This record gives sequence, structure tokens and C-alpha cells, in this order.
Amino acid sequence: MVSIQDLIADAGERLTPTERRIAEAVLEDPVLLAFGTVSDLALRVETSRPSIVRFATKLGFDGYTDLQGWVRDGVARQLTTPGDRMRQHRGERDRIRFDIEQSIHKTLAHLDKACLAGLAAPIMDAERVWILSGETSRSGAHALHSGLSMIRGGVHLVDEHDLGRDLSNTEEGDVAVVFDFARYRRNSVLAARTLVGLGVGLVAITDGPLSPLAAIAGTWCALDIPAVGPFDSSLPSVLAAELLVLEIVDQLGPEALKRIDRLERFWNATETFLDEGR
Repeated sequence: MVSIQDLIADAGERLTPTERRIAEAVLEDPVLLAFGTVSDLALRVETSRPSIVRFATKLGFDGYTDLQGWVRDGVARQLTTPGDRMRQHRGERDRIRFDIEQSIHKTLAHLDKACLAGLAAPIMDAERVWILSGETSRSGAHALHSGLSMIRGGVHLVDEHDLGRDLSNTEEGDVAVVFDFARYRRNSVLAARTLVGLGVGLVAITDGPLSPLAAIAGTWCALDIPAVGPFDSSLPSVLAAELLVLEIVDQLGPEALKRIDRLERFWNATETFLDEGR
């Protein structure tokens, strides 16, 4: 069954500013949506009851009651315990550590075998893979490029300054993997839209169904990105990249092993690594 997150992603670019605020409230507080009234949600978003109903119908529901039904199944899993809430307020450092731990657990839970297989499929079929990212998601892009380029050819990490030059070489049948989270980089989003228009497949590693990448990607996943002081954590995107590489290794099977063995022979021939035993 399609989730409410997917429905919001599909409607993302058609939502009005008011409807986007409603969507953000729905995603941020599923408990309110599952058990609150139309008036409760309208009060939270500071909008009218008809706006809530229009939002529900734009997603394909008959009304607010139907919208509630789509989220109630997952509410129990999303509720935090009183102990969790207490830990979040023990201090800034403790809160940050807790948020990071939670984001890792959520990433592992979300990127199950089925999700990873879906993300890997277009990459496996592509002649060439182009990896793009925003500034705060660059670590994930580098991790994916490093791992993926060791197990298959035709993998390119595109620097923001070289977008036009590098992506002008793309062809239909290629795939682009784009990492980007709020606040979304203009270059990443515009490049992704252009590539989709040219027939390039798009896999998006982003942060939710309201991301501009989710609305245009053939395949996407949402990561929980906590703040670490003034910056966004790089850990979820790196973890996602490493899990994706592992999935592709499993699918490639003997082909991945052959490439790694060839690479190892080259490293040995060129004395790439310092052998302290010599």
C-alpha cells in the first residue's frame, strides 16, 4: 500500500504554500493527524478547515477521515517513550548524541532489503552513474563514489563547479544519484531536473517527501538528518551510501569479486600501499 509520505511526494510540486505547511505538520506530528480533528490540524497550521479538506482531496482521499486512516497504522511505531523525551532534554551534548543514535537506527530500519534493492536496481542497469550532492551531503556522495567505483566502471563524482561540463556527457540510459537535504542546493535540484528531462534516471537520497528531489526521482529514500551543533550530521548519508554499495556487491556477485581482484593486482604492481613488514 502506498504510504502517506509517498502521496505527499507525488503531489509535492502541486501543493500551495498553505498545503505545504499542512504537509509539514502531518509529517512532523503523525499523532495529531491520526487522532486529532480537522480543527486541531487547522489550528496547528493556522489555516482554515476547508484548506485541510482540500489538502486531503489533493492527495487522493475522499476527506479528512480517509486521510487519518492512512497514517494510523504507523503511529504506534513513531511514538517516543517518556524516557526518550527525558533524555532529549538532559543537555545539548546529550541531546545531540541521542539524535545521532536515533538517526542511525532510523536509517538502518528504513533502508531494509526491499528499499536497498529498489535503490540499487537503476544503478545496476545503468551504463554510467553520475553522483551529485549538496554541500552538507558531500560525505555521502564521496562514500558512494569510493565504494561503487571499486566494483563497477563508469562511475563519476560531479563537482558543483563542473556540472555543465560533466553532465553534458550524459546519455539516455545513464542514472544520476543525487544527495541533498534541506536547505536544498539550487544547482543540485536544477541539474537533477535537467537530467530527468534528458532521459537520465534519477535516484535521490534526500530527507522527505516534500524534498524537490522526491517529486521528480524515479526512486528515492528519506533519511533523518540531525543537527550536530550548527551543522547537519553526515553519518546518515554515509551509512546509506555504504549500505547501498553492499547491496550492489551482493547483486553483482562474482563480477564484483573479479573487479576487486583486478584492482588488488594493480595496487600490488604499483606498490600503492606501504608494507611495513618489508
